[in-house]
Order: sequence, then structure tokens, then C-alpha cells
Amino acid sequence: MGPDIKPARSTGERFERDAEALLREAGLSLVERNWSCRFGEIDLIMRDGATLVFVEVRQRGSSRFGGAAASIGRDKRERIERAIGLYLSRIAVTPACRVDAVLFDGSSRPQWIKNIFEG
Repeated sequence: MGPDIKPARSTGERFERDAEALLREAGLSLVERNWSCRFGEIDLIMRDGATLVFVEVRQRGSSRFGGAAASIGRDKRERIERAIGLYLSRIAVTPACRVDAVLFDGSSRPQWIKNIFEG
């Protein structure tokens, strides 16, 4: 573990907190932050009314090369889906669910995309 680990983690935490604040302002409530399992981590788990929302927070220095949205590729999607499956297997009743993303590209305002895996 080198000295670069801590700054990257603290930067990630800052963007996750910013994403959480954005979603709270929109009326969502926090269920869990940084839920981890063998498949990876779910950045935020929020509740939007009766819907459980799994949130992926992504940050890139610029939107060049597709930006934060492009960083959620097939492998990342599969890890997120497996982690969500494990999370849901541990609760008694499965509520309505969706997967959202909050994207930070450079100094642009964050972009909240609902249902990123829909379709």
C-alpha cells in the first residue's frame, strides 16, 4: 500500500458525500453507504419512497474519452448486479429496485441518471 491509496479514497469519499447530498435534496434517504461484499462495493443504497435505489458514484477529471459514464462498462455492471443480488438475498422481502448513477466530470455539475441498466 503506497501513499497514493489514501488521497484517492478520500477523494472518492468526497464525491460520494456530494452525491448523497444531491440525492437527499431530491428527497431520497440513506440506507447504507459503501456496502461491501465479495463482488465489490455499492457506493450508496438509498430509498426513494418504496423503491430501493443502488447508486454508483463515478468521477473523472474530464468528459474526454466518454467521461464518468463510460467508466461503467460491462465488467463493472456485472459486479454491481452480483453485489445487488447478494444484498437482496439477505433481506426478507425484495422491494422495487433500481440502479442509478451520479456522475462527476471535471468541474461540471453532477449528473444524476436514473435506471442506468434499464433497457
